[in-house]
Amino acid sequence: MGCWRVPGRVLPCLLPCLLLLQPLPSPACPTACRCFSGQADCSQHGLREVPQSLPTNTSALWLGYNFITVLGPGSFPPLPELLLLSLPHNHLELIHSRALVGLGALRDLDLSNNQLTMLSPETFLPLASLVTLNLGSNWLVELEPGVVSTLPQLRALFMQDNPWVCSCRIRPLWRWLSHNREKVQEKTLLLCKAPEQLNNYPIMAFRNESFRQCQETSLSSHHYITFLIIGPFSFMASIFFCSFMGSITVIYQNLRREPFRRRPRVCRGR
Repeated sequence: MGCWRVPGRVLPCLLPCLLLLQPLPSPACPTACRCFSGQADCSQHGLREVPQSLPTNTSALWLGYNFITVLGPGSFPPLPELLLLSLPHNHLELIHSRALVGLGALRDLDLSNNQLTMLSPETFLPLASLVTLNLGSNWLVELEPGVVSTLPQLRALFMQDNPWVCSCRIRPLWRWLSHNREKVQEKTLLLCKAPEQLNNYPIMAFRNESFRQCQETSLSSHHYITFLIIGPFSFMASIFFCSFMGSITVIYQNLRREPFRRRPRVCRGR
């Protein structure tokens, strides 16, 4: 009555095909997290690393107030839809240059209130879609401009409450900040910590004249290659020249002495 009967011999052959057509189930939510509507809240659970069994459709991951100190390569499982990553208050000290590979859709990244002292320019290179970056309340004393200049979509940058050392080495960062003022948030809290005479001085208040005593000493890779080529060549050339001049001098001295050695004897009559 309106039913399609499949022969008993055909059904076992169709079952594997039907199973292949079924979508693969997402990994179960980790026990230390609460997963709902594409979000995974794993905060305040004493975690020391990022859970690996996260649902692949996770769009927001909350990992604040844990004990994650290092983000190494492969710290995150494949999360192609992740838009928000929150890692504040984790005692985070180091982020490997390839720790964020695979998170290309990320738009918001919160690394505030950690213990970061340095960042590599390659760290945020995979995050071409990043809009907001929070580096506030870390232990950064300086920052290479390449760390943030590789983010084409960046609109909001937080860097307040870091112990910035306002020496000549901060000049490149100040120059980037000056040309991207609209992206820098909490400008009034971007203060120098050292040297003592500049303690609590606003970095954004510097002018070109403030760095008058600083000289540009940075060299490009072409300069270093040139030095490596010319240096050994000049050294060998100087040795050859000295040896050649020494040989010429010895020959010249020998030629001057030769006539005296071969002068014939003159017999004088009595």
